[in-house]
Amino acid sequence: MKHFPSRLAVTLLAGFLALPVVAADSVAKVNGVAIPAARAQAMLAEQRAQGVPDSEQLQNAVREELVRREVLSQEAGKKGLDKKADVQAQMDMARQAILIRAYLQEFVRANPVTDAELQKEYDAIKGRMGDKEYKPRHVLVETETEAKAIIARLQNGAPFEEVAKESRDPGSKDRGGELGWSNPGMYVKPFSDAMVALEKGKYTSTPVKSDFGYHVIQLDDVRPVQAPPFDEVKPQLQQRLQQQKVERHVMELREKAKVE
Repeated sequence: MKHFPSRLAVTLLAGFLALPVVAADSVAKVNGVAIPAARAQAMLAEQRAQGVPDSEQLQNAVREELVRREVLSQEAGKKGLDKKADVQAQMDMARQAILIRAYLQEFVRANPVTDAELQKEYDAIKGRMGDKEYKPRHVLVETETEAKAIIARLQNGAPFEEVAKESRDPGSKDRGGELGWSNPGMYVKPFSDAMVALEKGKYTSTPVKSDFGYHVIQLDDVRPVQAPPFDEVKPQLQQRLQQQKVERHVMELREKAKVE
């Protein structure tokens, strides 16, 4: 559920359990209509999940907010707004969204990501990273002839940063062709193969062709890869793997469904 409009309402429901109630199953009555305690309990649970603390002010605000909602709901009913087709459609969609959320929450509880799955994903990512990071720069041109001309200028002493201004790569041309630190898997294979074969401070003596054009690559530096500790990235990995499980489950249900 989204935050309420006011700051007070954001923390509105934290103290509900301490509220005096009209009856065992209600928190108030408005024009003879009881406000179910279960409704407030559901709202309170969401606020508790956000770590909202209890206070007397919040306890009083809970009751007032629920009363105002009931007042407005009754007035809308008097005007027949609940009978309008577009309003009914929105109410149906809201109910459906709540059911979907409850179903997916139950699925996540029943299908948690295991420590073994997390470790396997972490090891796979480390494997793709390799044991080194590279800091290259490049010039990208359209033709092999242009690339050879760039190499000739470098051989004649032209600074790489200067010739990089002619690059077709808008993201690096204004930085002297610099691409920053990354692992070889970040680049297309022809580029990464040529890059890892270079010695530090050297550039490619022949043009490197890729789907983007022709590259002249210089390797500025190399360093051992610094993979973050497992415990540091565990929450992000858990969130990603859990989302993947949910997506696979939804796709499986979709494939089984008979859609006409």
